[in-house]
Amino acid sequence: MEPSGSTASNHTLNSTGSPWEVSDEARLRRFLCYGSEIDVYTTRKEGRFSMENAGALLSLLQEGRGVEVVEEIKKFTQDGQAVRLGPSLFALALCSQHSELKTRQAAFKALKEVCRDPAHLFSFIQYKKELKEGMKCGIWGRALRKAVSDWYNEQDAMSLAAAVTTCKQREGWSHQDLLRLAHTKPSRDAVALVSKYVTKGWKEVQAAYADKENSEEVAKVLAYLQVVEKVKHSCDETEVITLIEEHKLEREQLLTDHLKSKQVWKALLKEMPLHSMLKMLGKMTSSKILEPRNSETQTICERIQSESVLKKAKIHPFTILLALENYKRGQGYQGKKKWEPDDSVLQALESAFYKSFMNVEPVGKRLLVAVDVSTSLSSVVPGTAVSTAVAAAAVTMIFARTEVDTHVLAFSEGTVAPCSLSAQMTLAETTAELVKLPTGSTDCTLPITWAVENGKSVDVFIILTNNPCWTLTASPVESLKKHREASGAASKLVMCGLTSTGHTIADTEDRGVLSVCGLDLGALSVIRNLAQELI
Repeated sequence: MEPSGSTASNHTLNSTGSPWEVSDEARLRRFLCYGSEIDVYTTRKEGRFSMENAGALLSLLQEGRGVEVVEEIKKFTQDGQAVRLGPSLFALALCSQHSELKTRQAAFKALKEVCRDPAHLFSFIQYKKELKEGMKCGIWGRALRKAVSDWYNEQDAMSLAAAVTTCKQREGWSHQDLLRLAHTKPSRDAVALVSKYVTKGWKEVQAAYADKENSEEVAKVLAYLQVVEKVKHSCDETEVITLIEEHKLEREQLLTDHLKSKQVWKALLKEMPLHSMLKMLGKMTSSKILEPRNSETQTICERIQSESVLKKAKIHPFTILLALENYKRGQGYQGKKKWEPDDSVLQALESAFYKSFMNVEPVGKRLLVAVDVSTSLSSVVPGTAVSTAVAAAAVTMIFARTEVDTHVLAFSEGTVAPCSLSAQMTLAETTAELVKLPTGSTDCTLPITWAVENGKSVDVFIILTNNPCWTLTASPVESLKKHREASGAASKLVMCGLTSTGHTIADTEDRGVLSVCGLDLGALSVIRNLAQELI
């Protein structure tokens, strides 16, 4: 989505020929990636979006480039480039009610590709409602009715049955609302069955299908819905467990009372996705479902460190690290749940951390990761149980182990020390290696100056600091420009304030400079996108 004056590498040229101007296209990509048009990614949860958040998006729509915008939305959601999906859903909702017919048509056509599950669809509808507030027209025109109907009609019937029983409502909308307002006419018998179940309830479905000659697909969906209804009305623990195991029922399909049973949790564990399991380790230990050397603990430990399971779930090392440090903490964030961490679970998580490096796709760039050791790295990354020292070591290991060309530096008050990290080093050993330098004041230009003085060509500088109030002998942006001139590289700079909650390093209109506040898996995705010139 570049104007004719662009280079092949997605740079937008300005009148002086600089490739680093922050164009509307660049601002749109930032918005689709992490929900803000400015050069700051923050790990804090997003709020609701409005027209005020999307100046570049509105400008591009006014220029008649709505179809290109929709293509960009699809690309970010389908290729996993979006850190948060909310911005894309908001942007698609805005495109779907633009004055230009081609843009509206493209947006509605993209609905089923962007909204992959009911939660996305409900959020899209709510954004449309919010954008229409204050106007005298409603949102349920013919185009939206058709798009929503197509969303339901084009689903696999069994997947749809599972979706409507696990995610029943969000954002004030339910499936019953959407099917009624869209006047959906089911495209085939199995979808008609699910639609009737949602809008009329199980009793009417039983009455309508009891004596019918049903197709194989309808019979399969009918049997599944019967199980879902049966478990909802069952007080028999043994029956609930049997239904979970035989039909792979999920936690969302059970009653709150069911989830008070250890045996029910043990049944759920057998098919629980690894991402969900990692989040539930503390709760399951607190509830005595996981106890030292019991069969459930052994099974979980085997799954956590199974290479095939890790690969299938595409678990990132940073996700494992968050789970490990949170479990080690022995207490939930609200302080209500407490547990005694099980040693075998801790060992399994540590083993999984190293094995999951296979899931990190290299960016294929020359990187320099620099860790600021001028202040104590003993504080904690906001919103996590991870110390800043361990977080810095983990990020360093992730890039050093997966990229062919990565330099690692520790720096403090005029001193820059290259670090030798081998692939055999543990997280603890890497952390110790990084904090060997004596502390002093912070100057985040030092790693860039070191690269210039040592003739190192760097594509991306990643500077990790614990100090939001650093001392600058020069502007990091100016230092970056000098490195670009000296090396000929199209260098970029990421300044990551590990304990920051919202500052920025400088007012810059340089597209190759980005601030990260805090640290989470999304931050690593943002860095990756910047390195590959996707934002």
